[in-house]
Amino acid sequence: MKINLRPIAAFASLLALASCGGDPSTKLDTPTSGTINISVDESFQPIIESEINTFEGIYKYANVNAAYKPEGQVVKDLLNDSTKIAVLSRELTEEENAVFKKNNRVARVTKIAIDAVALITNRQNPDSLLTMDELKQIFNGEVKSWKSLEKDSPLGDITIVFDNNNSSTARYVRDSLIAGNKLPANTFASNSHKALVDYVEENKNALGVIGVNWVSDFDDSTVVGFLNRIKVLGISEDPAPVTTEDYYQPYQAYIAQEAYPLRRFLYIISTEGRTGLGTGFASYVASDKGQRLILKSGLVPATMPVRIISLD
Repeated sequence: MKINLRPIAAFASLLALASCGGDPSTKLDTPTSGTINISVDESFQPIIESEINTFEGIYKYANVNAAYKPEGQVVKDLLNDSTKIAVLSRELTEEENAVFKKNNRVARVTKIAIDAVALITNRQNPDSLLTMDELKQIFNGEVKSWKSLEKDSPLGDITIVFDNNNSSTARYVRDSLIAGNKLPANTFASNSHKALVDYVEENKNALGVIGVNWVSDFDDSTVVGFLNRIKVLGISEDPAPVTTEDYYQPYQAYIAQEAYPLRRFLYIISTEGRTGLGTGFASYVASDKGQRLILKSGLVPATMPVRIISLD
């Protein structure tokens, strides 16, 4: 009797390949190895790029591919399962969680930082201080001119500029400052944070709204370049401030002390069904090493104390 050895040989080859690790593309990722695609709110590109570079430097078999997008697109990616890891400045709504529940998916949320929204103006703008009441009037459309805020101002009509119509900063302003109402007709969107800074630098009537991460890391050459071209406003919650000391810029200490009013949180949201690379990356960002990077970036770490030193 003759035996066809070809199927046996083929099966033996597959076993040998499997024992050596097999095709890398078919291997499941682990918390410290493999490849994963994540969606990130573009407001946080500087800090997340730094976290990814450091994480991949420590774990040489880890490859985290980040796509930086407006907040609305990031949420859409998470809901349609085109990504399992997202970085956002808000938690999911009841409706969004219901979508995951319907599809037998669970969203795990890790708070990683306290962030803020910064307001920037042209360097020729003499007004560098605004109260929260004035801000609300601007974003409600009640105040449309710089002269309405300061009668001696040499400037004209205010132009409000966001980085994107679907950005987290635009959503933050709608939710926190104007109770969900529409933004006024003098509101525009640029195509990127660089384009936003370019516009504010070139237009003396502009009021830009930007994530503080783009103006907070003084060791980042891009941030330093931005700060040399625009002015960051101080904000006061007091409706009748007495001195300039009643106003606060979005510096790390003022965010940590809750003196700066336009604060928000930063989260990593994971829908991984097991402990994979996304979970490993989220754990790293929330760890001591990851939180130190957040501290260095000018944001406030969520899981480690910030030491405030008085110079008085």
